[in-house]
Amino acid sequence: QLQLVESGGGLVQPGGSLRLSCASSGFTLDYYAIGWFRQAPGKEREGVSCISSRGGSTNYADSVKGRFTISRDNAKNTVYLQMNSLKPEDTAVYYCAADRNYGSSCRYYGMDHWGKGTLVTVSS
Repeated sequence: QLQLVESGGGLVQPGGSLRLSCASSGFTLDYYAIGWFRQAPGKEREGVSCISSRGGSTNYADSVKGRFTISRDNAKNTVYLQMNSLKPEDTAVYYCAADRNYGSSCRYYGMDHWGKGTLVTVSS
């Protein structure tokens, strides 16, 4: 069974940090670009960051630029999202998704596989 599993969410105070992980099972991530998405209560899902299959290209939403960093370790079949300087407005369920796209770009649509999400709550 092809699965993506997110982990690393939790409760953190404003200004704090979390690192989310996205691990695959049943398939290798080598040929997939990966995107991180989030959905806050009452809001539409939005793309947060993405990384190309070989890691050479990344993209960030304006709201997280300079605070979040996406990276990947294909040997571990895992993609990470390091989130620093967290704000209450970052509170959301965070999802990772895989796009079978062995190239030098990434995108926020046409995803082939989705994880079930991990909750991030930023609150004092």
